[in-house]
Amino acid sequence: MTTYLLAGGGTAGHVNPLLATADEVRRRDPEASIIVVGTAEGLEARLVPLRGYELVTIPRLPFPRRPSGAALTFVPRLLGVVEQLRSLIVERSVDVVVGFGGYAAAPAYLAARRAHVPVVIHEANARPGLANRLGARFTPYVGVVFAGTPLPHATLTGLPLRREISRLDRAATSPSARDTFGLEPDAPVLLVTGGSLGAQRLNHTIRDAYGSILDAGWQILHIWGDKPDLVDPGVDGYRVVRYSDRMDLAFAAADLVVARAGAATVSELAVLGLPSVLVPYPVGNGEQKVNAHDLVEAHAAILVDDARFSPQFVDGELLALLADRPRIAAMADAARGVGIADGDARLVELIRRALARA
Repeated sequence: MTTYLLAGGGTAGHVNPLLATADEVRRRDPEASIIVVGTAEGLEARLVPLRGYELVTIPRLPFPRRPSGAALTFVPRLLGVVEQLRSLIVERSVDVVVGFGGYAAAPAYLAARRAHVPVVIHEANARPGLANRLGARFTPYVGVVFAGTPLPHATLTGLPLRREISRLDRAATSPSARDTFGLEPDAPVLLVTGGSLGAQRLNHTIRDAYGSILDAGWQILHIWGDKPDLVDPGVDGYRVVRYSDRMDLAFAAADLVVARAGAATVSELAVLGLPSVLVPYPVGNGEQKVNAHDLVEAHAAILVDDARFSPQFVDGELLALLADRPRIAAMADAARGVGIADGDARLVELIRRALARA
């Protein structure tokens, strides 16, 4: 029996690829033992047990960016977590550690190195995070979503997607999906989502300008996220959802999507052939703007800076796009040419290569 330790979490962008990979491992090897390492604060604390996998939690250890009291204790706390995971790897006879970035990944990479266990890394963003930049020093097995991701030994795998996304028949599912969300069957649907945590700019702009969109003959399915600071106006045609565990149905209901440009969102839109308006998150290292590059270059998406995504943008450029159904259809066709639908299988093949050479 092969034992896999999968490390990562925080947001859906880390958790969902991890779960898709676990599912593909289980399909190929039903006897495999799969352990997931994450934090108690991340989305994995709910989604991993819900999916039926064992979750081991470790403390959330943000890397200190400036001198502070927490910085002084960071190294001892990190070493303690590394030793905890090294003991787990040895006691459970873990054969391979697979990391997806996030707070749980770096300690898992260091523990695997101490235990002399092979490491496989998956980097979702075009600009890698700190944990995966560290881990890539320890292994030749590095899967990436975007060509040109600056990590050594990078292999283009695409993003492991849940089967309910990668094999979704949008046309066949659309009627039941719209019924699920209380949407009319015939009027087109604009899906607005800022990811699992929401996006304040998207939320406020659409909340302030929804009347113009409804007047244009479109419905809105607006997923606010877990931390909204708005009140649902309760208007017909404007459906508000705080969080959706069934993004497959949300995508099936949609004709056009307004979203952040996280790697998972960009990959899902491409595979599903969904045209989009992408508003990259303006904080961080600018990875979301780079993530959007392939869809924008293919004319499958429009890129809008966060500061420019305002009610004035909605009343001008967005309404013009909503009125141009041939352009939306062309964007959908272009998106289909960008996506990689078998990222789960490609990553598991990379894991098997690591196991074969261990």
